[in-house]
Amino acid sequence: MQRLTLDFYQREDVWQVAEELLGKLFVTRFRGVETAGRIVECEVYAGVGDKASHAYGGRRTARNEAMYAAGGITYVYLCYGIHYLVNVVTGKEDVPHAILLRGLEPVRGIPAMLRRTGKPAPDHSLTRGPGNLTKALGIDTSHNAENLLGKNIWLEDDGTRYASAEIAKTPRIGVDYAAEDALLPYRYIVKGNPYVSGKKTANVII
Repeated sequence: MQRLTLDFYQREDVWQVAEELLGKLFVTRFRGVETAGRIVECEVYAGVGDKASHAYGGRRTARNEAMYAAGGITYVYLCYGIHYLVNVVTGKEDVPHAILLRGLEPVRGIPAMLRRTGKPAPDHSLTRGPGNLTKALGIDTSHNAENLLGKNIWLEDDGTRYASAEIAKTPRIGVDYAAEDALLPYRYIVKGNPYVSGKKTANVII
């Protein structure tokens, strides 16, 4: 296993980073309990020009400040007062690029994931969807702006690679407010993986 370095996160091409996140392991270790899942779905939010982004138009608030940091930290926020969502911040400082993690395939620490989610046994909903995966991995807003090179949250490369034929690009989910930008193919998924969220109609390949 190799941990990803700053060079991986701080590239300017957020779309390339997103595609290369597929197959990487997203890992948390809290109070000695380690959990990990393989990324099978993620979405790009491409800065000030992206109408779906929290940073659209240069919006900069206490909530989204982490997006403006140099790549290599988390951006965690509460959605609809219910779900915590975790993003990987990429690119250079003051360029608010972020990649939302939407689906993980559980790899390590499944008993801990079950305790956190209250599930009696694992099923595909354990880490399918951005709110489910943060709950399973123990992430909340206290982990906003967390250093991805630290001891609590990091990403690993175990050599898993998906061929281009195994990857689909689709519109993002739940961003109808973004008008024409809602149709952009900024969502990356591993085709046919049961931990990919959304209805089948959302997984139409572009």
